[in-house]
Amino acid sequence: MTLDQTGLQLGNYMSYLSQRQEVIASNIANADTPGYQTRDVEMPADFSSAMQAAGTSIVEAPNLPNRNDGNNVSIDREARLLSENTMKFNLAAQMVRLELKNVRSAIEEGRA
Repeated sequence: MTLDQTGLQLGNYMSYLSQRQEVIASNIANADTPGYQTRDVEMPADFSSAMQAAGTSIVEAPNLPNRNDGNNVSIDREARLLSENTMKFNLAAQMVRLELKNVRSAIEEGRA
């Protein structure tokens, strides 16, 4: 796998995670909005295709219990998803930094 492919795939994955972060934040912001239904970003079943296609769709999260006002946002669930998403994004960013460090090291060795 070349640097271009790795960088593109990690970039697409980070775009997915960024979009998911926005949707989770929106869910938290609407936790008290009557009738609001929890949304999520659909992750393709095939992980490799998700890495290649940054385009994802926003869907309603299934099987969540509604409160009396029709809202089904669970702050506990959203906080957990937010934390998981942040960890995944940080890991992907660390992988990009490591890849760039390896390229820089190869360039500097070539100069010596």
